[in-house]
Amino acid sequence: QVQLVESGGGLVQSGDSLRLSCVASVRDFSKYPMGWFRLRPGKEREFVARIIGSGATSGIADSVKDRFNISRDNTKNTVYLEMNNLQPEDTAVYFCGASPPNTYYLDPQRYPYWGQGTQVTVSS
Repeated sequence: QVQLVESGGGLVQSGDSLRLSCVASVRDFSKYPMGWFRLRPGKEREFVARIIGSGATSGIADSVKDRFNISRDNTKNTVYLEMNNLQPEDTAVYFCGASPPNTYYLDPQRYPYWGQGTQVTVSS
C-alpha cells in the first residue's frame, strides 16, 4: 500500500512559480515510478509529468515542457513538480500518483495509488 500526500498548491498570479511536493508513505519508495497529473475544470485528468524510481529518466507533457520539471528525492520519499511561468490555463487540482515497480505509464488509469490533490489557481 502506498499513501501519498501532496502539498504546495495555492493562489498565484500569472508568471509566478510554485513547487508541488508529494510525500509517500511506503517502504522502498525508490522502486515506485511516480507521476503528476492535473484535473482542470470540465476536463479529464491529464498527464503532466512522470519519473522512474531512480530518477534517471523523466518525461514532461508537451503542453508544459518548457515550464515544468519533475524530480524526486528518494532519501525523503518525495517527488516534486516545479512549475514556472504559470498561466491561468494551469489552474487545476494537481495529483501525484504511484505506479507499480518497473512501469512507466502515461495513462492515469494505470496508477493504483493517488494522493488527495492540491489546488493550484492562477489569476491573470
